[in-house]
Amino acid sequence: MEYTYKNIWLINFPVMMSILIEQLINITDAIFLEHVGEVELGASAIAGIWYLALYMLGFGFSLGLQVVVARRNGEGNYSETGRTMFQGLLFMTALAAVLCFLSRLFSPILLGRMTASEEICRAVVDYLDWRIWGLLFSFPFLALRAFLVGITKTKALNVAALTAVLVNIPCNWLLIFRMDMGIAGAAAASSFAELCSLAVLSVHVLRKMDRQHYGLNCRPDTGILRQVIKVSQWSMFHSFIGVASWLAFFVAIEHLGGLELAATNILRSVSTLFFVIVNSLAATTGSLTSNLIGSGHGDGIFRLCGRVIRLGYAIGFPLIVLVLCLYRPIMGIYTDNAGLIQIARWPFAVMLLDYIFALPGYVLMNTVTGTGATRMTFIFQLTTIAAYQIYLWSISSLSTSLSVFWTAEYLYVILLGVQSFVYLRRTLRCGISSRLNGPGN
Repeated sequence: MEYTYKNIWLINFPVMMSILIEQLINITDAIFLEHVGEVELGASAIAGIWYLALYMLGFGFSLGLQVVVARRNGEGNYSETGRTMFQGLLFMTALAAVLCFLSRLFSPILLGRMTASEEICRAVVDYLDWRIWGLLFSFPFLALRAFLVGITKTKALNVAALTAVLVNIPCNWLLIFRMDMGIAGAAAASSFAELCSLAVLSVHVLRKMDRQHYGLNCRPDTGILRQVIKVSQWSMFHSFIGVASWLAFFVAIEHLGGLELAATNILRSVSTLFFVIVNSLAATTGSLTSNLIGSGHGDGIFRLCGRVIRLGYAIGFPLIVLVLCLYRPIMGIYTDNAGLIQIARWPFAVMLLDYIFALPGYVLMNTVTGTGATRMTFIFQLTTIAAYQIYLWSISSLSTSLSVFWTAEYLYVILLGVQSFVYLRRTLRCGISSRLNGPGN
């Protein structure tokens, strides 16, 4: 089994579009909220990261679910792929309900202690009161996406992504300005867009897929669920703490001032395009790695990684040059504040160049996830987060430069990549078949 550049791209493109759903929602919110006020723009950054931290618990579970589905697909055990997906769907729906309840209960208290500005804190809570319900739709969507990526039939994700964007933009305008809901309107529009996207994907799976072939039935199976949880628990934790570190980053920036926080939110929004490329390629690599192992071709893992990374650079480098050349027009989409545009100039370049290190870092880490060694990726994440927090604390006491703060991202992805590469090389030397004999090893 050999995946060509064309195979990788055809599988990856719909995955890229589906990941773009969540990120385009954030971009749309940022563009609309800039016209509401700097407080709302800055607050949406902190609220967005808070939501993303909870979202990543579901995303992490979906990575483990995807590994198990892909392994069964690689083995040719197709009827188990749908049964596995359904167990994950049940679990993620229940998890979403629990997280919604806990967030409504505790987020005002925790955010009140973390933010320096009462005005920003109130705006964050107003946003989350509506945004948090999106988990009830995004988590089931992730389960369905894990199934489609695992069996490498990803075209339907394009339609779901387009639906979310087409719904979110007019709803933002209607709720924020016409119904005068402000920051809460942006959150409500985003949650509704996720509901529409889930509806489109659900119809595709139920109406277009061969239910008997893929075992798409609704019978609970605790044995399969335990197996999925065994693989997914570690990817849940490492995904959550990875974004939790971003929350610490934004809280540190918030103490620099409102302009710096607003500038950072714009930079995060612009970086979305590159985040989507990196994470879609990484997620695709994890699925293809699991398929390779399931079919007995684990010795092709490094060739796969090399092709994915080269493909990612071929896509990303021209975009980096283009975005650097269009700095002022891009910033003009978000703001006409000259001070804000000036503050963001150098951090903008630092943020873009992080792509050089982020692509191999995330591809290699997701390759480890694809082998089923999710506990190792959790360990890698813990050591990286510790170094990241120490670095962030050090520069907070030594510098107030926004550019210097953004270099923390370089450290983060480089450490993830180095640890993952060392692990994979050692594992391959020992013999892939003996070390990676099933999910959850």
